[in-house]
Amino acid sequence: MALSSQAPPAFVRLAAHPLRWRLLTELADGDYRVRELVTLVGEPQNLVSYHLRLLRDGGLVTTTRSSFDGRDSYYHLDLDRCADALADTGAVLHPALRREPAPHPPPADLRRSPRVSVLFVCTGNSARSPIAEAVLRHRTGGQVEVASAGSRPKPHHHPNAIRVLRDEFGIDITGQRPRHVDTVTGRRFDYVISVCDKAREACPDFPHHPRRVHWSIPDPATAGNTDRASYPAFQHTATDIDTRVRHLLPVLTATPLMEEIQS
Repeated sequence: MALSSQAPPAFVRLAAHPLRWRLLTELADGDYRVRELVTLVGEPQNLVSYHLRLLRDGGLVTTTRSSFDGRDSYYHLDLDRCADALADTGAVLHPALRREPAPHPPPADLRRSPRVSVLFVCTGNSARSPIAEAVLRHRTGGQVEVASAGSRPKPHHHPNAIRVLRDEFGIDITGQRPRHVDTVTGRRFDYVISVCDKAREACPDFPHHPRRVHWSIPDPATAGNTDRASYPAFQHTATDIDTRVRHLLPVLTATPLMEEIQS
């Protein structure tokens, strides 16, 4: 039988390299800076940077400039792009292997005891973290205990945060107010997710050793001089957060099972 001359799909060529696969695996958990990835994979920085560049050129990884230290960048794995690439790869091998996108995990999967608890942290607790809190609660039908807080909370939620949740998700948070992270440090959380580079550095320790995750999301309030000018940035931020929340749901679904297994 003659061997096929067709080259492997781009995703296979990228992901098959052991170091790149390790980088993809680490980035699947959250956003990291280069020096953090260097520590996680135990390889020299120049080698890690080289392979990150290949992943970025291949469209699997994106970067955002850190709002805490402009000399740093956070790397983010585009999981939707990976899912599409995996589906396309299967179809290249054989049409029967084409798969439709997996449905979102139903909230019923989270009806377990004890309930998973998640805290979102940003600086002002006026835009990104309340959006994330509201979207996760909405996506899980309230079956996840979720809260948000800020390291330097503002007096009120940003008007565009209220508007985008109402317009895009039908969620009303007008009666809520930002809170300081110190008010929730005594509570038990399974996950503490920082959605702001500055808050990541200022986030305190929590009891019960929650899993720490970072989402490097730019502040949409800085995108314009007026609320009207910055609203498109809030729409983009809400879409980004919703995508990240969808990817978080299968992880949260598995968390109570792991607790039951370990108990």
